[in-house]
Amino acid sequence: MKVSAYMAASIDGYIARENGEIDWLIEGENREEDYGYAEFIATVSCLIIGRNTFEKILSFPEWPYGNKRVIVLSRTIKQLPSAIINKAELCGGDLLNLVERLSSEGEERLYIDGGMIIQSFLKLGLVTDITITRIPILLGKGIPLFGFLDSDIKINHVATNVFDNGFVQSKYLLNA
Repeated sequence: MKVSAYMAASIDGYIARENGEIDWLIEGENREEDYGYAEFIATVSCLIIGRNTFEKILSFPEWPYGNKRVIVLSRTIKQLPSAIINKAELCGGDLLNLVERLSSEGEERLYIDGGMIIQSFLKLGLVTDITITRIPILLGKGIPLFGFLDSDIKINHVATNVFDNGFVQSKYLLNA
């Protein structure tokens, strides 16, 4: 099973401002370009997101994941909002057990989203590929793309694409 991270970051390595805001990302977007997201998400069978990402998504005007299976990882959320009950599942358990369960249920590609979630999956050696889109802005401070890791993680560059608005997207394989 593939476990994929697909994210955007400022060129100084932040995924959000300190308060979690991503206004800088939305302002720089070309609305006519999806940066390969539609192609990527079409290959995903299940999304795993953290509490902070989930709370940010709840502020969006509509649920962005359609009918995709979504699992919210949280030790603090006890119940999903009623409007989301049929759109997401809540899980507070062990990541290794979760991945094993999802694999046994036939899930083929997981999309992990959220800084803490990605960091946890990286530490466990579960991530198979990463797509990072660098946004041409310096934030100076914020939530880092990658936090502390116990050891180096070797990655292999697959491809880089530069968009007209200055976004630079690179794809990497891990455990290759």
